[in-house]
Amino acid sequence: MSVITTGGTTLHGRTLAGFSEEAVRALSAARNEPDWMLEFRLEAWKLFQSMPWPQPDDEAWRRTRLTGFQLEKFQSVALPGPEQSRQDLSPRLRTELEEMESAASLIFQDGGVLYRRADADLAAQGVIFTDLQTALQEHPEQVRKHFMVEAVTPDRNKFTALHAALWDTGTFIYVPRNVRVTLPLQVVLNQATAGVGGYHHTLLVTEEGAEVTVVDDLLGGQDGLQSSVVELLLGRNSVVRYMNLQDLDHSAWNFLTGRAVLREDTDLRWIQVSWGSRLTKAFLTLDMVGSGAHGELLGLYFPTGRQHIDHQTLQLHRVPHCFSDLLFNGALKDRARSVYMGVIKVFPGAQKTDAFQRNGNLILDETARADSIPGLEIEADDVRCTHAATAAQVEEEYVFYLMARGLTRPQAERMIVQGFFQEVLDRVPVESVRTKLERVIERKIGG
Repeated sequence: MSVITTGGTTLHGRTLAGFSEEAVRALSAARNEPDWMLEFRLEAWKLFQSMPWPQPDDEAWRRTRLTGFQLEKFQSVALPGPEQSRQDLSPRLRTELEEMESAASLIFQDGGVLYRRADADLAAQGVIFTDLQTALQEHPEQVRKHFMVEAVTPDRNKFTALHAALWDTGTFIYVPRNVRVTLPLQVVLNQATAGVGGYHHTLLVTEEGAEVTVVDDLLGGQDGLQSSVVELLLGRNSVVRYMNLQDLDHSAWNFLTGRAVLREDTDLRWIQVSWGSRLTKAFLTLDMVGSGAHGELLGLYFPTGRQHIDHQTLQLHRVPHCFSDLLFNGALKDRARSVYMGVIKVFPGAQKTDAFQRNGNLILDETARADSIPGLEIEADDVRCTHAATAAQVEEEYVFYLMARGLTRPQAERMIVQGFFQEVLDRVPVESVRTKLERVIERKIGG
């Protein structure tokens, strides 16, 4: 493995080692990318330079400060190491593969593919499940048509512009018309090298009537940065189950921008799990552009220590007869803080909209803090939209009841937290994904 250290540039009064136009060119050349991707990266780099950093008076960042964040600290991986066989993987990575039955698996580590496996019948059905660099070479028109064009564009925010310029790893998933992938497709991103900046991308495209489940699993990242983008493009009448499980090291900075575009009669269930990182700022959007679309956004988070977890969601209803539902439940310990800000926006003419939004917070220590700001913007007159937010401490009588039956206080609290999360778990439709999530929750609560 090697890292980019080429050149430097001055940005807002700071010199960024390894962050320059020359570094962008070096990254693209090292991966032998087509000319159009180099131009795309360079335009994104110019955009990144022109955009201001988030300020404390920006509404989206008012409750989340970037104190201590220094972009120039994070090196970018240029040349990844060789791929490995399953038996050569670390015990942690083998455990990740074993926890969930899957139709195919991809493991990324430090800028490249470490391991890959796929059932033979996937390719026979026309399913594409590969890394983005391979897709650039073998399916260039597909990638060019969809990559940061329709869902998440580079100008979405400062971090999407940075991502567009420096993206390194990524998954391209394409499911043809009426193809049903019964077992999940699993992606593991492991930032094994400390102090590295990673820029992972997920691009999922389904055609009419397709069905697929995809799980993204993010690990590692000691003293590092992850600035990722998720794009889910659902074709008419397709069904998608997607889980983003973020369990990065508690010293990592994590920025995520994800958007799902739902066309006519599509069905999406997105599960967002935020366990790790020093700070997470996630922008998540359900964009319903086709009548009859059905979207659910489920979230779990459990910050401890001094972790800061911030989710900002949008449920966009552009057309009539769509349904969306959001449920985010979080527990907080020690001096941790969570922020939830969500908006249901109903555009003019989007009649018969049915939309819900609920955020619940379980406070386990008096020093923990949860901010919840749900909101509605309604521009149609025949809709049903509701929102709710709660924050409460664990009732002492519940703890006493369990302790009276032989449990210790930590055991009692863990049982209460597990029950609090069960409401979300019950809505995970894929058994193997639910089983994996249950094991992850047990580890987190037990820890």
